[in-house]
Amino acid sequence: MTSAADRVLAELKPGLSIYIQGATGEPLALREIVAAAPDALAGRRLTGCFLPGINDFDYAALNPDVSLATFLLPPAMRASFEAGRVAVHPLPYSQIAAWFADGAAPDLAVLQVAPPNAQGLCSLGPCADFAPLVWPRARRKLAFINRQWPRARWGPSIPLAAIDTIIETDGPFITGAEAAPTPAHLAIAAHVADLIEDGASIQSGIGAAPAAIVAALTSRKRLVIRSGMVTEGYRALAAAGALAGDAAHVTGLAFGSEAFMRWAAENLTFADARVTHGAASLARTARLVAINSALEVDLFGQGNIEWRSGRLVSGLGGAPDFARAARHCVGGRAILALPATASGGKVSRIVARLSSPTVSIPRDDTDLVATEHGVADLRATDLDVRAHALIAIAAPEHRGRLADEWTAMRRNL
Repeated sequence: MTSAADRVLAELKPGLSIYIQGATGEPLALREIVAAAPDALAGRRLTGCFLPGINDFDYAALNPDVSLATFLLPPAMRASFEAGRVAVHPLPYSQIAAWFADGAAPDLAVLQVAPPNAQGLCSLGPCADFAPLVWPRARRKLAFINRQWPRARWGPSIPLAAIDTIIETDGPFITGAEAAPTPAHLAIAAHVADLIEDGASIQSGIGAAPAAIVAALTSRKRLVIRSGMVTEGYRALAAAGALAGDAAHVTGLAFGSEAFMRWAAENLTFADARVTHGAASLARTARLVAINSALEVDLFGQGNIEWRSGRLVSGLGGAPDFARAARHCVGGRAILALPATASGGKVSRIVARLSSPTVSIPRDDTDLVATEHGVADLRATDLDVRAHALIAIAAPEHRGRLADEWTAMRRNL
């Protein structure tokens, strides 16, 4: 009898373009199979949206003749990126969705799904960001039907009959735990939570500061989840009665403990990135509050979320889509939250000019910047007012230098 591994390897034919589901939907069984047969991907062109902090396997490292296209840069793929085997496309989620929905169709789509229900539909589970856009267009579909993968109560599915190769598994899926918040994160959360009113629609990005802010909203009422990703804090909101009981709480994927993933699959609506990040969809969202983090913010209000010390460490993700949408909706707010310093206080994350080669969040898409020292409201401010507001929330030991740098820069504007 042909083994499951042999059946998978038979699908990975030379010269194919192959989509591999990323984020929490990445099939861990696939990793094991290709790691044991490192030549299986030679000459193949891979693509997927792999996320820092979630996806820690490098398919391009298996063989020097593998190429992989992605949109953010997980640390595990750094060596292959430097070797030219990984290509990072600098697109926000809304444009990644268009890439998968309208671009070249892959020869093969590799997915993880839940077992079929009575209607023969296999749920994509708590990770619906891009797979629903890819599988209808792929020439062949290979699906790992994982008995442990939670079925999403509300979300996209693929008919069992549409799957060309079925691999049944009964194993773990990607889970994770949030880091404990520091005193700085808790202070940031206290400042920002006061700005979020009952009835707001909430989006939060990756990072300890956004997670701490979500966790600080348990006293609110009628909040609506409208986020590209959800983490453990949203379950706490539900337990505290902070979520609207009559609303559809929409997200693209969940990341947290196994118990949280199962809760999210049962209680939230999962949708693809055209819905979660698309401009037309977000324009219909009332009172959207976008809560994201940054590696640094300069005195113009520009945010860097991709570069550390001049090296690419992430990607745009969904922050630009949500920041822009929040800025344009009635009652919306676009917030960048970050600790004031790094490296034990030696490095200010409020800077005179970004150290990055590109701008991730433009100044016109930033409403509020929060650190543990307060909130800078940049709405309707001129250049000088916003610069001084940002200096005021920098760490005290860095404010004098920043003020001097602004004075010098201001002479040449």
